[in-house]
Amino acid sequence: MIDDLFGEPVRRDHEALGPGAVLLHGFALTEAGAVLDAVHAVTIEAALRHLITPGGFRMSVAITNCGRLGWISDRKGYRYSELDPETGQPWPALPDALLALAQSAAAVAGYAHFTPDTCLINRYVPGARMTLHQDRNEKDFSQPIVSVSLGLPAMFQLGGMQRSDKPLRVPLQHGDVLVWGGPSRLRFHGVLPLKAGQHEVLGEQRINLTFRCAG
Repeated sequence: MIDDLFGEPVRRDHEALGPGAVLLHGFALTEAGAVLDAVHAVTIEAALRHLITPGGFRMSVAITNCGRLGWISDRKGYRYSELDPETGQPWPALPDALLALAQSAAAVAGYAHFTPDTCLINRYVPGARMTLHQDRNEKDFSQPIVSVSLGLPAMFQLGGMQRSDKPLRVPLQHGDVLVWGGPSRLRFHGVLPLKAGQHEVLGEQRINLTFRCAG
């Protein structure tokens, strides 16, 4: 552990969460500034928005994408698209800073040669959550999911292969990177409602980046 600018201990270790799943504490801290700059540039070109689920509900988490493919949801279902439905244009390219972070985290977690073709950018505000689900829209399940947390802390839930399996609660802090693949690739997962707070950089929000090989 080391101390951050405010004198609080910052974890830098790696924590195994099951076969193929590892939490890299503080892995993204060094690159956080460049990553946030890249995210801001993406959101100017492809604005964050609240998608509608196939059941007609408005998602509490705001989302956008970058890379060759983007994840979308509407009355027709969940899927990936090469075009942003709001602009009719291709999604912004995956910035080098984001790609480098995702690939280095995957390599440390044991997944060499990870080459994501999409990055989902999620913005949580207090009360926003993500219910338990599996990431099944991707074509290549041999590749992991790489998830980067920035801003307010969140409580991640990492379940089993059945929705009814009791999930493990995993606290995520600013700069943490969670990687899961292999035997854990299709584990159910979600995020409990974000608690109110004030992050020194991002204020009252959490930014989550999830990198996938979707196509």
